[in-house]
Amino acid sequence: MILGLIAAGCKKKVKPVSERIAKAWTAESVKHGATLVYTRGGSNNIESNYSGFRLTLTNASGAKTVTLTEVDGKTFTGTWDLEGDTKLILKDLTPPPTGSGGTIEYTISSLDDAKVVLTRLKASPKTGGTINEYTLSNP
Repeated sequence: MILGLIAAGCKKKVKPVSERIAKAWTAESVKHGATLVYTRGGSNNIESNYSGFRLTLTNASGAKTVTLTEVDGKTFTGTWDLEGDTKLILKDLTPPPTGSGGTIEYTISSLDDAKVVLTRLKASPKTGGTINEYTLSNP
């Protein structure tokens, strides 16, 4: 009984999603719809430019800023927020990515200290109107 209480008291506290997701992320693999188009280090990538894809989320002194470098090399800056623990919203992006109105939303499928899986909620005009899934890693 005492051993059980000690073990329960030593349980590691998990940081909130807002802290765990605030990192620089790079593409490990990317799917356009059901098609795998990029795998880091892969030799048969359909979209090798994802090697430059970067999502940097910072949360310094309560200011949540984002820098997104897309597959075409264009960089967008703005702010980010979470809706619950499962939705990431990039907003006020400048310049506004094509067809986005300055906002891009993702579902967070999984998150740990070194990896996050994001699925874009709306089709991307840059990739032919597909719903894309990004497996990102840090470092």
